[in-house]
Amino acid sequence: MGEKLPIKTVMAIIVDNRKNVAEKVQKLLTGWGCLIKTRLGLHDGVLDNCSDVGLIILELVGNSEQHEELCRKLNLLDGVSAKYMDLSFEENR
Repeated sequence: MGEKLPIKTVMAIIVDNRKNVAEKVQKLLTGWGCLIKTRLGLHDGVLDNCSDVGLIILELVGNSEQHEELCRKLNLLDGVSAKYMDLSFEENR
């Protein structure tokens, strides 16, 4: 019989117009920092050829109400789109 492993919550955030909105996103994520276990930020380009669109991937802790509220607040920012999902797997042992 399989053992149910813990649920993992992952949030993906697309930030358009990074140069204008990144500071607001950073401030919001800092305020909710105790929920963020892992954070990965990605964007194309280097030096003078830096993309204005970025992707942030978060692994979250906490409860679903907190995840929902963080997502809602991010989506209120112009040029930001955030979604999250819960992942769980069963493992046969």
